[in-house]
Amino acid sequence: MPKSIPPVPPPRIQALAAAVSQVQPMRRGSLSERLMKCGKPGCPCATDATARHGPYFSVTRGVKGQTTSRYLTPEQAVIARRQIAAAQTFRKEIAALWEACERWADEELAVTAAMPTDVGEKGGSARRSPRRLRPRSRG
Repeated sequence: MPKSIPPVPPPRIQALAAAVSQVQPMRRGSLSERLMKCGKPGCPCATDATARHGPYFSVTRGVKGQTTSRYLTPEQAVIARRQIAAAQTFRKEIAALWEACERWADEELAVTAAMPTDVGEKGGSARRSPRRLRPRSRG
């Protein structure tokens, strides 16, 4: 079988691959902001929703079937929000790259389907001789 020259990726695929290859901090999961009650008797947070404590920020994600959460400072929450957005963009770029590569693969198959098929003869491979039994060992 002759070796084929690897096809040159279309410009759209090259651009998507270049975008995906840009390394940056990314984070899976979601960021939540909560106001909480403290539970101390006489604290206004128990009855007044506007007097709740916080905001408290936490980043949550699933790891091996378990949900893990971690509290963050407001400064860390800003950074985590940027990292989560970068991860969502990355996933969209990967999906677009997959789609473009699959379309490219379909185009490659369409080109080979249009090639003439009378190059070889039909008939299959030669018949093989029947399988012989191995002699049994005597021991």
